[in-house]
Amino acid sequence: MRVTRHGLRMGAGLLVTGALALSGCDSTAPEAGPPPSASATPQRTFTAGAAGVGDAYFPTYGNGGYDVGRYTVKVRYDPAKDHLTGTTTVQATATADLSTFNLDLAGLTVTAVTVDGGPAIHTRERNELVIKPASGLINGNGFVAEITYKGVPKPLKNETLGDGGFLHTSDGAIALGQPESASTWFPVNDHPSDKAAYEFEITVPDGLTAVSNGVPGGKTSTDGWTTWKWSEKSPMASYLSTLVIGKFRITTGQHKGRPVYNAVTTTVAKGAADASIAQTVKVADYLESVFGPYPFAAYGGVVISDSRIAYALETQSRPVYSASFFRQGENTEVVAHELAHQWFGDSVALAKWEDIWLNEGFATYAEWLWAEHTKEYTAKEAFDTRYARVPAQVWKTPPGKPGVEELFSESVYQRGAMTLHALRVAVGDKAFFEIVKTWAAEKSNGTATTAEFVAFAERISGKQLDAVFDAWLYGTKKPALPKPL
Repeated sequence: MRVTRHGLRMGAGLLVTGALALSGCDSTAPEAGPPPSASATPQRTFTAGAAGVGDAYFPTYGNGGYDVGRYTVKVRYDPAKDHLTGTTTVQATATADLSTFNLDLAGLTVTAVTVDGGPAIHTRERNELVIKPASGLINGNGFVAEITYKGVPKPLKNETLGDGGFLHTSDGAIALGQPESASTWFPVNDHPSDKAAYEFEITVPDGLTAVSNGVPGGKTSTDGWTTWKWSEKSPMASYLSTLVIGKFRITTGQHKGRPVYNAVTTTVAKGAADASIAQTVKVADYLESVFGPYPFAAYGGVVISDSRIAYALETQSRPVYSASFFRQGENTEVVAHELAHQWFGDSVALAKWEDIWLNEGFATYAEWLWAEHTKEYTAKEAFDTRYARVPAQVWKTPPGKPGVEELFSESVYQRGAMTLHALRVAVGDKAFFEIVKTWAAEKSNGTATTAEFVAFAERISGKQLDAVFDAWLYGTKKPALPKPL
């Protein structure tokens, strides 16, 4: 995410009796004893799944006891009535013996729930949907839950960025936000540690476009309603899902065998916004040369104009940008930032929110690399400017452990990027870019932590890097200028 447009720029068992017979042995098998008593068979104990994953920053986000493989989300939204109906199918695997399990769902009314085709009891505890199947779910077994729901969707008051989630607009809706948003329009395990594939079918009145993540699957119209289909087969963190409904200028194409789908709201005059996101594939190709192969099956971007959203977000395969980024003219730096997230934040996702710098530091550093590529300024110049000019609070806030209130602070972005430059200076360009590219490849479609990155950088570079990371990620004073190790 780019918070605002302001800020600094620059086995098989052995069958004993069969084996004896085949060998010709005349030994006899021992007499069979009495059958084991029922008490000899361990009894399963089914317990309730946790109502949160236990993230230190957001303990109630997500849920425990299962792992989702795929969501199929089918919703119908009427902007005139601000009313949504939906059916979401959750394909998951139990990771414990579960008597009940939770899904995150904010505000909407659940009308029916089934698990593996049979009716299930459901209750609500605030924004938690608690589901009790007819029988316990066995650890390691797959299950399918189907939830039908309806209502007027409302945004959530996020703890860091204000309203997030489903927002009704003058001609449609926007579902967007970080660290949570998905639960305002479909039931979900709402934490980035449980990534899944997604299929979306979004039905809206004729004349409106519904844009989401991944590969466009076409549209069909019936009785005044149009259904738009989207498919994101690569694992995606829930907050990276999006829904944007409205009137847009649509530009489509193909690049390297992948579809390109860009949308700019018609409430913004044609110009800088269109020109900027038209550079998406050009920017992605440059970043591919630095970070390795582009990780997803589609390219694109969406530009919206809504006073409640003054940020851009790296929604997977198709970032969403506030039109405010383009009021002063063409802006490819923000495009570079959000596209870099496709590698760092999306493909390599967070295991816990404390490590947000792994997303934002990399994306900010990508801005500097893009500027160097376009000969606007060098990454070193960007580092030097920030080293001299960032506010004192940046040095007081450790980006590796910023705290909830500073989760999207300037330290996470700017000092996070400075940490990467300090690493580059310490290990040299060859090792640094090998670290970055190999990290993206080895952690592709997974999750990661800061501790894993530090160990990875030490392994690739062959250098002991505790001092570098302690100073730049965890220190509360301005570090000395970095130098080669």
